[in-house]
Amino acid sequence: MWLFALFVAVPIIEIALFIQIGGAIGLWPTLAIVVVTAIVGTAMIRVQGANALREMQQRFNALEDPSEPLAHGAMILFSGALLLTPGFFTDTVGFLLLFPPVRRAVFRYLRGKVHIASFTAARMRPEDGPRCGVRETWNGGGDDIVDAEFTEVTPDRGPTHPPAGLTRH
Repeated sequence: MWLFALFVAVPIIEIALFIQIGGAIGLWPTLAIVVVTAIVGTAMIRVQGANALREMQQRFNALEDPSEPLAHGAMILFSGALLLTPGFFTDTVGFLLLFPPVRRAVFRYLRGKVHIASFTAARMRPEDGPRCGVRETWNGGGDDIVDAEFTEVTPDRGPTHPPAGLTRH
């Protein structure tokens, strides 16, 4: 029900703001503001998105919980959609989501609503040698539990089962 109310309220707010701001500053300045916010927002999204992607890769490489950088990336993507939507209200919310302190506050709020039970990551780098393919599990910081599996593959040994026939050769 709240989603329906949001879909009804946002266009009404946008129309009211367009009428008020357009009446105060005129048509062309109003349209210029909408276009400039889309251009500036796109540039900011590119920078913020690259930062979020870099942090997410660092977390994955360190086999740490990537939920925060993933949430930041999702909020940046959402802010991009809001900034490309013409309107003053959506632009304001979109620009607010581009500021890391605002995203951190939203993440803290959402983290209180969601509980992560476990996180699993796999190392698949050949330079790891015999540890290639090790899977490590993080269980939320409670007990010291490590679940690991690996399969050693020798190059001279072929598969032990026939192909499934799902691919063409």
